[in-house]
Amino acid sequence: MVTVLEIIVIILALLLIGVVVAQKSKSQGMGAGFGGGAEDLFGSRARGMDALLSKLTIIISIVFAILVLLLGGMLNSY
Repeated sequence: MVTVLEIIVIILALLLIGVVVAQKSKSQGMGAGFGGGAEDLFGSRARGMDALLSKLTIIISIVFAILVLLLGGMLNSY
């Protein structure tokens, strides 16, 4: 059971890294506050693939956190 959870956690970690890397940057860094980044800074909503990747990030990270806590509890009981 522990080995299965470890494999699932590794797969989720790799998926989470892939989803985060695939997302488009939300800001242009420090320069966005001083100049031309006002559109991105104040008003654009995520649509399409950006919205999907954002939701996937939240879902995968919650499942990942729950499984890591569960796995930690199981390994602590040995």
